Amino acid sequence: MAKVTPLSGFPEWLPAERRIEQHVMDTFREVAELHGFSNIETRAVEPLDQLLRKGETSKEVYLISRLQAEEEEREKESQKLGLHFDLTVPLARYVLEHQNDLAFPFRRYQIQKVWRGERPQDGRFREFYQADIDIIGQDTLPSHMDADVAIVMAEVLGKLPIPGFTISINNRKLSQGVFEALGLSDIEGVLRQLDKLAKVGEAEVRKLLIEQVGASEEQADGCLAFASIKATHEDLADKVGALGVSSDDITNALEELSFVIRTVNSSVPGACIADLSIARGLDYYTGTVFETFVEGHEDLGSICSGGRYDTLATDNRHSYPGVGLSIGLSRLVSRLVTRSLVTATRAVPTVVLVAVTDEEHRVASVEVARVLRSRGISAEIAPSAAKFGKQIKYADRRGIPFVFFPSEDGRGEVKDIRSGEQTPADAHTWQPPQDDMTARVVATTSTK
Repeated sequence: MAKVTPLSGFPEWLPAERRIEQHVMDTFREVAELHGFSNIETRAVEPLDQLLRKGETSKEVYLISRLQAEEEEREKESQKLGLHFDLTVPLARYVLEHQNDLAFPFRRYQIQKVWRGERPQDGRFREFYQADIDIIGQDTLPSHMDADVAIVMAEVLGKLPIPGFTISINNRKLSQGVFEALGLSDIEGVLRQLDKLAKVGEAEVRKLLIEQVGASEEQADGCLAFASIKATHEDLADKVGALGVSSDDITNALEELSFVIRTVNSSVPGACIADLSIARGLDYYTGTVFETFVEGHEDLGSICSGGRYDTLATDNRHSYPGVGLSIGLSRLVSRLVTRSLVTATRAVPTVVLVAVTDEEHRVASVEVARVLRSRGISAEIAPSAAKFGKQIKYADRRGIPFVFFPSEDGRGEVKDIRSGEQTPADAHTWQPPQDDMTARVVATTSTK
């Protein structure tokens, strides 16, 4: 058989690494549900025209087709399907399709795989998990909901064994107000160029603003000065005012942005700042926009991003404004694993291996395991009645901390193979230490 070659961009984790991924998912799920978000799952495919109707993503979409599809079927644009590249576009369709069965504001979280045909590199994959939270309103959605989703994400990240993080926040309406006050009309073009700052640098973005957006040198400098502002809610207005531009739109947007920063930081101190370089390239964002960076790992890029979108979902009766944030879950897990920032205390869920004296008495071991499991203790039975030394070595290789040697009536002895301590035990009463009850994920270095 030919050697199996891994597919680049399609990660597969070993059991201990998968435990880390599950820990991140479980943390996200726990915090989201504490805040009243309900879980949904959407189909993996959407009509191609729906996937392409917002943003510049056509080069990243994977098409779906049958190998034996008829020629006329391949030619019908309306029948073309693509794998979803994020969870926001499917959410818009889901809300429209199920609007009569949903209560608004609709608070949903979703952990699901998505697919993007981009070049695989460190932290970037073609198949990966995203974890989203969104609040969707019907016709209106209060601006304080922007702070609500950011608080959830800040609490999620705060519970993970990662270095410090910062949620950087801007507001599209503030950007638009300032750029219009500078005399620019192609606001989307300006935002697209500013979104490249981290990748190509200030000098190149200045050149692009002049050549592709039609900005004068003075206007380009004004845009870059705006994008250089980082502030708290206390000094944000002063720093924007120092640009020498003003309008009612700018004042209102500043109030919105300051409120979000103040509210989030009151719940999770120091979690966020205003960073006016945050632009977000997709064009469906209309207000608050977020990007999140891990301290010491800025090269990874934003691990959590999103924002306000007031026009993504509409029909003849209603509009459905929303705000949401998404964690690039696989990107984050990849960094945790490849840089050995965290480790699983063991790769298997098993707490105790029940030894088998001989095959004639395997039923006694089966009964001990049944009793342990009924009490919530994960147990497996030795695969063979080898010498006890070999059964202990098997448990050690698997990472199982305890071996139970049964005698009769559920009694016997338990050996902690890490310390070598062996004590009498009864399957009906024996309890392992709490830290051993589940495989835990712990930081390998000081990450806080």
